[in-house]
Amino acid sequence: MSRKVSKAFKQSGVIPYRVNNGRIEILLITTRDRQHWVIPKGGIPNGMSPPDSAAKEAWEEAGVIGQVDVKKLGSYKYRKRGKIYQVQMYLMPVEMVCEEYPEVGKRQRQWLEVTKAISLVQKPSLKRMILKGFFQTKLRVCALSLLKINLRLSLLTLCKNCGLIGL
Repeated sequence: MSRKVSKAFKQSGVIPYRVNNGRIEILLITTRDRQHWVIPKGGIPNGMSPPDSAAKEAWEEAGVIGQVDVKKLGSYKYRKRGKIYQVQMYLMPVEMVCEEYPEVGKRQRQWLEVTKAISLVQKPSLKRMILKGFFQTKLRVCALSLLKINLRLSLLTLCKNCGLIGL
């Protein structure tokens, strides 16, 4: 008895984020029919790496540009029209938001705090990816804050020792 093996179509996606007033926000977009909130994702073209493909999708679908973290956040699977898709997920800190982009009239986009973003996304596997991305981003933001504090303290100590400031 032979068993039919389903081929999973490979995609890559990105969780675009920014830090606004000390809070992490995620950019969600709607599906083309504007029924559901999702993240930018799509098929990986031949000859293109998954992170580069994820950056391309972020630009085309959401109009955002940034440097995609090449370390894969994880992956999730979903089914659509009888086919199975496997999405490799990446984080992308957004550096630029454009008003004109290829799918501007086909989708809505919205910056949301992580808990609100998770509540709007329907697929449990995507919710888990966003939550995982939030914790990794939060750790990164905390580490950067600690580095800045340590740098300020080091500079303060140097200035105190050289007599530039009196404490």
